[in-house]
Amino acid sequence: MNSEIIFNQDFDSKSMYVMKVFHAEVLKVWDYFTKPELLDLWWAPKPWKCETENLNFEEDGVWLYSMKGPEGEKMFSMLKYGEINEHRSFDGIDAFCDEDGKVDQNFPQTQWLIGFTGVEEGTKVSVNIHFQSEDDMKKQLEMGFEEGFKIGLNQLENIFNNLKI
Repeated sequence: MNSEIIFNQDFDSKSMYVMKVFHAEVLKVWDYFTKPELLDLWWAPKPWKCETENLNFEEDGVWLYSMKGPEGEKMFSMLKYGEINEHRSFDGIDAFCDEDGKVDQNFPQTQWLIGFTGVEEGTKVSVNIHFQSEDDMKKQLEMGFEEGFKIGLNQLENIFNNLKI
């Protein structure tokens, strides 16, 4: 059972909104967004793989991870967590970086807010992504962000479908 992904871009507000309903309870979906061994299963769009280097899920903590490509490419990213409302929402600043977590200033940094809401079908996940400029937003989209993020969310949905939760 698959649900649609809503993906809206608003260049005036320099933001994207992504929403998907997962047929699983909030606590389970939350775990797949906050635990490294579960994030690594779906975060990177196949054939890429996500590998968490370190994840400290607390306010001001950091998730440092890499995405490894089929040709041996390796790109590092990090998310610095801001406010965390257990099983409801968390936010943070996302950035490309090196293997030590030093931010790469050649790429845009984005503010993410991810919300989890229990609904009749399971859990609605809402992702608000805010950019510093319209150019930063365009750059992220040109890098294939929309397609890659949708693939990742569908990979997560397939995990839940296979778990038969």
